[in-house]
Amino acid sequence: MKFGIGQSPKRVEDFRLLTGRGRFTDDIAEAGMLFAATVRSPYGHARITGIDTAEALAVPGVVAVYTHADVATYGVIPCLVPFARDATPRPLLTGDVARFVGDGVAFVVAESREAARAGAEAVVVDYDELPAVTTLAEALADGAPKVWADARSNDLFAFPLGDAARAEAGIAAAAHVTRLRIVQNRVAPTSMEVRAAVGRWDGAAFTLDFGGQGVAGAQKMLAGIMGVDPSAMRVRTGDVGGGFGMKAFLYPEYGLVLHAARALGRPVKWTGERGDAFQTDTHGRAMVSDAAIGFDADGLITALQVETWSDLGAYQSQFGPGIQTVAGGRIIGGVYRIPAIHNRVHGVVTNTAPIDAYRGAGRPESAYIMERLMDAAARELGIGADEIRRRNLLRPDELPHANGLGLTFDVGDFPAVLDQALAGADWAGFAERKAAAAAKGLRYGRGIAYYVEIAGGGSSEEFADIRVGTDGIVEAAVGTQSNGQGHETAYAQVLSDRLGLPIEQVRIVQGDTARLDQGNGTGGSRSLAWGGGAVIEAGDDMVARGIELAEADLDAGEIDYADGVFRARGTNRTVSLAELAARHPSALDGRAVYKPEKPRPTFPNGCHVAEVEIDPATGTTKVVRYSLVDDFGILMNPMLVEGQIHGGVAQGLGQVLLEDVIYGDGAQLLTGSFMDYGIPRADDMPPAIGFATRGVPSPTNPLGVKGCGEAGTIGAMPSIMNAIIDALDGTPIEMPATPEKVWRACRDLASAAAA
Repeated sequence: MKFGIGQSPKRVEDFRLLTGRGRFTDDIAEAGMLFAATVRSPYGHARITGIDTAEALAVPGVVAVYTHADVATYGVIPCLVPFARDATPRPLLTGDVARFVGDGVAFVVAESREAARAGAEAVVVDYDELPAVTTLAEALADGAPKVWADARSNDLFAFPLGDAARAEAGIAAAAHVTRLRIVQNRVAPTSMEVRAAVGRWDGAAFTLDFGGQGVAGAQKMLAGIMGVDPSAMRVRTGDVGGGFGMKAFLYPEYGLVLHAARALGRPVKWTGERGDAFQTDTHGRAMVSDAAIGFDADGLITALQVETWSDLGAYQSQFGPGIQTVAGGRIIGGVYRIPAIHNRVHGVVTNTAPIDAYRGAGRPESAYIMERLMDAAARELGIGADEIRRRNLLRPDELPHANGLGLTFDVGDFPAVLDQALAGADWAGFAERKAAAAAKGLRYGRGIAYYVEIAGGGSSEEFADIRVGTDGIVEAAVGTQSNGQGHETAYAQVLSDRLGLPIEQVRIVQGDTARLDQGNGTGGSRSLAWGGGAVIEAGDDMVARGIELAEADLDAGEIDYADGVFRARGTNRTVSLAELAARHPSALDGRAVYKPEKPRPTFPNGCHVAEVEIDPATGTTKVVRYSLVDDFGILMNPMLVEGQIHGGVAQGLGQVLLEDVIYGDGAQLLTGSFMDYGIPRADDMPPAIGFATRGVPSPTNPLGVKGCGEAGTIGAMPSIMNAIIDALDGTPIEMPATPEKVWRACRDLASAAAA
């Protein structure tokens, strides 16, 4: 069928977005709308001893200034991870202690944005500065100042996974052990669209518009915070300009605009600036790991031990404590044959912005640890980087395989993916390319990474709501939320294929609890596996309802359906979807839930190969070749998949080469703008990305898909860093591999060679 499953129609949403007809939160303009700005702490750690709002209220156009005392009766923003819940409660505005630069202390509402900003600058806050900790080392030092005075220490928890005794025995019995301390830098998501929110109160119920990753969950949490029944909380999301995990969470401004709207009887809009984003949007990664991997005399893995200290920031964000534990911690070790694994994760608070999910949410971090270990071990053992992986990858006949951390890998052909990736990368021709670079005075290296991720983890159900118009247009609302991935196209392809309708006859809507107040939103590459299943269920249910109606309308006992037409079997009597919808208004409409009997995650996996060229005179690193082979199961739309991979590779490359959130003395944010924080540009990317897939259909969902949204980042980080280390003759270096770091490593290598 034209534009069905497996084909690549152009994105149906692009005409709207490219012609300026998208509707983002800040596009909302209403009569009587007020505007808000947040007053933020300039200190990383300080006791608030007084707030004077008189001067702010005197600013022309300012109508209200709120402090903690005004919003103290509301609930706190919840941490949803059970073992960490309520340990670091975050109110809408802090009233006693500011715990990071950017912590909100007051909220100014005015007739214009300019007046709100001016009012915010006029609020006078008295601070008593306190000692601050900004790094894991500072937070864990003996006698370190505590971020939370009532906590035992800044090390809030230690979360164990696996079998400590077996792993210790496996390391002890190993013929060789490779050990690394691995640092993963803190990064800022830097979505193109900054966060924004519009709140309203109609006298009986709230309405919130915000750019998020799911409205149903936000509705329930906001209702709890604001003290109303969920039925009195409508939440909407229009177009969203990037999320990457960061927009999945609640932020204080969402509750504050609702409070202000109710108090003032007018709609209130808050739109963050880039400085707000760098200061207060959840950051990602930020961890240090001590890792050891053992091998026997044949180069086979005997055990893996990892201990990680994960920076949580000043507050435990909604899923922050779960990122390196239940999300990423269970996938460490990849799809290698490892007899024993033990992974211990510490959650540590610092006087910095909260940490939470960032593209991959723990899986890039785990893959980075494992693939750095594999390359280091190959170098120490004198085994090829490709060969050490080939020896240890699980074979198809060994699946399903329980990894000892609570996951069971179901299907895949990992050695075949590896071999195809090596062929696509021209692995055998590397020596010639290296020699050519050396002739020009350049260092040249290659890196390989075999990754696996857990996608859709934690999901148990998803919802879709379907309606049929009298014009035959089938409209489906889905409980996920696009942040630019192309959901409107992908879901339309699913429904078009299932119902035999042209894709133009299908419309996908999302992001309004008045239409669909159930759903788990977008995250963890779950949308097509779960949302696609819900769309299929909704389509099938709609056809079943149509058959019942057609039986009566056509006076027939057996009805067949195909391509939008119901036909009495053995006759030429037919009735179309549009005709049925016109005869029986709303009778074809319904809601479906996709809920597998045994919900299971999927396991996208693949092999990425990168080659880099380094100029020793400047430390400049260029990724000159990049190719990959991924197993995403069935591809719904190959063009969308390739686009997701390109974006993911860019974000992985950015972390490896450029990105680094840095706090200085007093926990001052030094990288608070794009003048100080580097993100990849077009000329930082490789000239081309060789993209190929070798999919084994997932048995967990009716579409056989595995998810692709995180994969590019997961594969890019270790493959590019391994290539840099290879070019530096094995010299250890940590992300970001800035020109200065690389130049110093090159200088030291040259000095050692000359000695």
